[in-house]
Amino acid sequence: MLEVGTKAPAFSLPDQDGEMHSLEEYAGKKVVLYFYPRDNTPGCTKQACGFAELYPQFQEKGAVVVGISKDSVASHKKFEEKYGLPFTLLSDPELDVIKAYDVWKEKKNYGKVSMGVVRTTYLINENGIIEKAMDKVKTAENPSQMLELVN
Repeated sequence: MLEVGTKAPAFSLPDQDGEMHSLEEYAGKKVVLYFYPRDNTPGCTKQACGFAELYPQFQEKGAVVVGISKDSVASHKKFEEKYGLPFTLLSDPELDVIKAYDVWKEKKNYGKVSMGVVRTTYLINENGIIEKAMDKVKTAENPSQMLELVN
């Protein structure tokens, strides 16, 4: 996990519509950047729907929510449409940004060890500096925790 107080790594990735987004375009806004393992899984869906529910309040505070996983643009599009997600989902199948933000880790599941995205959420301030970093995120609580931090 990256340290609080460090500059957030720049990125440029396609969203669920295939349009490119970079961290620079959010300069002057707080960015809730959350990394999640996979579209359409129970935990990831719960977290995404939580952010969707609170999204108007994030917007009121001048903050943006951006989700990143290694899923494809097409997978993100289906996920967005199925749950009516109002925010940007970025596709990082090459793991460039996932690794830059230090969220690609060894995971143990039922005794089996594999590499994967560790659910992590960063709050990046208006100047591109990491203000808060949370790992071992609880999917149901994370959206409201982040909204409190944005205030």
